[in-house]
Amino acid sequence: MFAEERRNKIIQMIKYGQPVKVINLSSLFAVSEATIRRDLQELENSGFVQRTHGGAVSSQLGSELSFHDREVYFLEEKRAIAALAANMVHDGETILLDAGTTTREIARALCGKKLTVATNSMDVASVFAEEPDIEVLLLGGTWRKSINSLIGPLTNSMLKLFSFDKVFLAANGIDCTLGVTTKHLAEAETKRAMIAASQSIILVADHSKFEKRTFSKICNLDELSAIITDNNINKDTLESLRNYTQVIIPESTNLIKEVNPIE
Repeated sequence: MFAEERRNKIIQMIKYGQPVKVINLSSLFAVSEATIRRDLQELENSGFVQRTHGGAVSSQLGSELSFHDREVYFLEEKRAIAALAANMVHDGETILLDAGTTTREIARALCGKKLTVATNSMDVASVFAEEPDIEVLLLGGTWRKSINSLIGPLTNSMLKLFSFDKVFLAANGIDCTLGVTTKHLAEAETKRAMIAASQSIILVADHSKFEKRTFSKICNLDELSAIITDNNINKDTLESLRNYTQVIIPESTNLIKEVNPIE
């Protein structure tokens, strides 16, 4: 079977929202798992699928998932990332938390500290409702209902009024050549405003976000102070990323150092 025919069959299998697994496709088509991974990468690059750990789902399904649907994916990985992120935050700091399921786990891990936290996410802000020692600034803006966040010109204008010690930034895709990307143009502009307002820029992303490109670029990898991810990240990708910035993963917890502000 030619590669194009095999990929068309994968599209047909996945189009109704059912996930597929690399190991099952490898057996079905009698090809190696590496070949199936290349197929899925080509299909993702063409916009047909969204890769997941060990397989793929429909790209249409992925684009329509709400915040509350997405929070169940890779939850343990997100919590490991959050623990590392919280370990880098000290009492008295001013922190900016982007909207996202991983950043909400960071918010939960920060409870008990004495901080000022700004966010454009109503879900993140609500985590601190019972935290008397965490002052919360909820940025205004246009309500993006699918992820319960605030973005746009008003948000960007507010960000110009502040200087934060650290921002924990979320993204939809990270590619070593293109950089950090998201699916929404206005969201990318707000994320760039977050970067401009922060001394240290820390990207938090589970392994499923890497080797992906989405619609709108946020920044280059070398603009980041650090990336925190989980230890399921592809090792070759990890080594490539380290050519651009510091990468922190759970297995190197004992090596966590203070992230220096970008000059």
